[in-house]
Amino acid sequence: MKLATWNINSIRAREERLLTWLGQEKPDVLCLQETKVEDAGFPIAALRKAGYEVATFGQRSYNGVAIASTQPLADVTRGLGDDPADDEARAIAATTHGMRVVCVYVPNGQDLMSDRYPYKLAWFRRLRAYLDRTASRDQPLALCGDMNVTPDDRDVWSPEKWQNQIHCSPPERAALAELAAFGLIDAFRHHHGDDKQYSWWDYRGVAFFKNQGLRIDLIYLTAPLAARCTGCTIDRNARKGQDASDHAPVVAVMA
Repeated sequence: MKLATWNINSIRAREERLLTWLGQEKPDVLCLQETKVEDAGFPIAALRKAGYEVATFGQRSYNGVAIASTQPLADVTRGLGDDPADDEARAIAATTHGMRVVCVYVPNGQDLMSDRYPYKLAWFRRLRAYLDRTASRDQPLALCGDMNVTPDDRDVWSPEKWQNQIHCSPPERAALAELAAFGLIDAFRHHHGDDKQYSWWDYRGVAFFKNQGLRIDLIYLTAPLAARCTGCTIDRNARKGQDASDHAPVVAVMA
């Protein structure tokens, strides 16, 4: 069983790339972030034709998350359920293939002086509280998405250049570690030790060709799923070519 996550950076701009990738890689479950479209504009019919059921939580031009599965999606929830005033479409969850799947697009934070930075840190606390409230570390659960944080310096092409910058600051990493302390295992790091591989490369300059990236797209698994996970890869090929997302898909395989 293949579980994937991909910040698609606009589903409408990259629908054909997505459908081609689905046809080639055939994931059983796919979590999407930054769909940047309201639910009515999501290409559900095209994904159904490709063999997927879809649950969406969209927003015009910004944010947006979705889960696609080759099996039915049950118990779908949208948002973190704790703040009706927060209308940013950043979290969706569903049960499928015998596991609970939580798909998130964590706030970027902009920079350390922005008011979006404390919002980001607070959002991590809210996400941890959401897991404490709705899930158990003993159940098969996958938390997938664009976390917008590098777990540690192995996930940064140049730790010196990124020191105390957004995505790499100590408070962000501490917030991510506190989230993982729920009982989550980083599938990629579990299988790749100290390997330096990345999932995001800036559009500017030639960052992708120089492999100047960050690993911020993660698949976290609770122990029951981690025990079944036989591998986790970053599909760098999907980042190649014109009109690609600035993120690559991450794929975990479960026996």
